[in-house]
Amino acid sequence: MAAFAAQVVRGRWFMAYGSFLIMSAAGATYIFAIYSKDIKSTLGYTQEQLNTVGFFKDVGANVGIHAGLVAELAPPWLVLAIGAAMNLGGYLMLYLSVTGRAGHRTPPLWLVCLYIAVGANSQAFANTGALVTCVKNFPESRGVMLGLLKGFVGLSGAIFTQLYLAFYGPGGGDTRPLILLVGWLPAAVSVAFLATIRIIRAPRPPAAARREYRAFCAFLYVSLALAAYLLVAIVLQKRFRFTRAEYAVSAAVVFLMLLLPLGIVLREEAALFKSNVTNAPAEAQAQAPATPALPAATKQPPAAPVPPPATTAGQRLLLSLRPPPRGEDYTILQALVSVDMLLLFTATVFGVGGTLTAIDNMGQIGESLGYPQRSVATFVSLISIWNYLGRVTAGFASEALLSRHRIPRPLLVAGVLLLTVPGHLLIAFGVPGSLYAASVLVGFCFGAAYPMILAIISELFGLRYYSTLYNVGNVASPVGSYILNVRVAGRMYDREAARQGAVVVPGKASGGVTCVGKRCYRESFLVVAAVTVAAAAVALALAWRTRAFYAGDIYARFKEGATGTGASGNRVRVGEDEDASAAAAAESVSKEQAKVDARDARDTSS
Repeated sequence: MAAFAAQVVRGRWFMAYGSFLIMSAAGATYIFAIYSKDIKSTLGYTQEQLNTVGFFKDVGANVGIHAGLVAELAPPWLVLAIGAAMNLGGYLMLYLSVTGRAGHRTPPLWLVCLYIAVGANSQAFANTGALVTCVKNFPESRGVMLGLLKGFVGLSGAIFTQLYLAFYGPGGGDTRPLILLVGWLPAAVSVAFLATIRIIRAPRPPAAARREYRAFCAFLYVSLALAAYLLVAIVLQKRFRFTRAEYAVSAAVVFLMLLLPLGIVLREEAALFKSNVTNAPAEAQAQAPATPALPAATKQPPAAPVPPPATTAGQRLLLSLRPPPRGEDYTILQALVSVDMLLLFTATVFGVGGTLTAIDNMGQIGESLGYPQRSVATFVSLISIWNYLGRVTAGFASEALLSRHRIPRPLLVAGVLLLTVPGHLLIAFGVPGSLYAASVLVGFCFGAAYPMILAIISELFGLRYYSTLYNVGNVASPVGSYILNVRVAGRMYDREAARQGAVVVPGKASGGVTCVGKRCYRESFLVVAAVTVAAAAVALALAWRTRAFYAGDIYARFKEGATGTGASGNRVRVGEDEDASAAAAAESVSKEQAKVDARDARDTSS
């Protein structure tokens, strides 16, 4: 039992379970809309100032290149520890500011923006420390793993809401304790798994590889059950008035469902432990030498031709930028200047940026089209649940289509982006009742695009610098959101509101205005639909460029046999050179011994 317990704690499956829990607590930025009204009211902010706080929250959550650079030099536990400290420090100071305990009654706007940016930036460290490590530990199932991990992030907002209601109760609408919960809970989860999240270099037996996909399917079923329960709980809590005890029961159910994947971990590790115990005597006998070892004679491999040295700095720079074959480990600079990365980044900016524009404006879209406030809340819940379903569906479906039919993942990204176009058109033309369908399409496609884009980065550019390149991909979405949301949708909305004469809406802050009617977002979402089609065309161009790469076995370098993979994803020979050297040494010794025997025979006869 002690040996089995040690194997469980040190195994890849428990590491994956710890990553799932970290991701389920890493989506605090998705519930900003719940507590933002208390930031605005207690600090006396205008709507413009609150939007500024929200912008810095988005910047902190998505800009994580520095987290990737830290991960290139430091172990995962240090990356997670930095993220935990930033999460606790940033949100705790925000909570103290909102409750008036930070030493000054009304902190300046720049300081509040700094607090929330630091707290939200911890999400980048959690993603880099846990998600990137999982991809390196499960390189042949990276699409499935990314879908599951991103799916748990999508559910984290609903999980936080249930826990907040259980810990603090409805509270008469006071959501400031939620900021405190967001501060300590993700930090505590990360600290609890500091020793668990790490690169595991042990090779996988073939039996474990065959069981891997079934285990991921079991994780998927648990997460689907959790998503279904959260959806039912949200609907019932909006329809009926719950007591604090009933909220506590609901949170307890969520907690128990988060423990269910631990049973899958124990099942997989038990099968692996049994296999190791059964095969240990046979492996020891097979590895025992049949004859005494011969003296090891070293045989130097033939020297590779040395290219002529670069005589100028420009030539050296060009040589350093020359990319390796797709799938090999690119350097960060080689990946950033490659055409493949340019195409992928462009498709993400204008494709995913369009879906973010719809998600960020869903409240005002519903308001302008005359939907009641309860329906607007339903839209947000639909986007959250379908965002999760899109992530897990894309992860599993793209992996199956790639492994069985060699369908390039960029082609699937193009299809998902085209699927968002009807959702954007439904918003643009304001068809009555169509916003429900639009929220489902937008939420599903936003969730489906991200795991595939992150998997493409790991497949084309290798895993050695994936910690940094993963965060480069994340930067694309806020860039697209700024272009399409702030510069396009925001300006066109204000222009139409000014044309209507700035209709004042009861219940809004002083000076708040709104636009009413279908024209408020018609032009902007026609633009969003057009650029989404263009982004799909760019993704198709990437699929055409990489068709030969995806037609082969892109995971061949990670499979057992001729080659293996190290912790960083670099190719490593498994015994071939050593075997060749030993055989050559044995042959050389045999020839020398034959010459000696022949010479002795001649001397004896003479």
